Amino acid sequence: MTAAFLIRPACSDDVPVVLAIWNPFIRDTAVTFNSAEKTAPGLTADIAAKEAEGKAFFVAELDGAIVGFATYGQFRGGVGYARTMEHTVILSESAHGRGVGRALMTAIEDHARAAGAHSMFAGVSAENTAGKAFHAAIGYAEVARLKQVGFKFGRWMDLVLMQKML
Repeated sequence: MTAAFLIRPACSDDVPVVLAIWNPFIRDTAVTFNSAEKTAPGLTADIAAKEAEGKAFFVAELDGAIVGFATYGQFRGGVGYARTMEHTVILSESAHGRGVGRALMTAIEDHARAAGAHSMFAGVSAENTAGKAFHAAIGYAEVARLKQVGFKFGRWMDLVLMQKML
């Protein structure tokens, strides 16, 4: 039997669960170079800001429980980058291999495309082989490798930029 999942906009009630998914990645992995954990007030403000900007912050529910999220925003500041986006997608271990990541990515790509975006970037830690493989499988191509731009756990890490035209 296949588990049922739902993709929907995040709301403030989702913040504790999203934090419980996101913060271990921040704290314990090289998936993100950020080492400052997210806070409830900060994440609540981020979700509201995405909505106000016309961007998306979606959560995925698997059998009624939130198991991941995806969001996007403008790649760089300035009007010249207004149609180029960058995303974040994070899943709990229980969601891996079930199509949830693909569904989240389809939702944010469709949302961005409908809002006039031309391309979407993924900034993936070079140490995140699963993240690179996932993005390649859904049509993202490596377009750059930025050497030693992230520093975490006492070491320098490379960032792989992957891009998909929407």
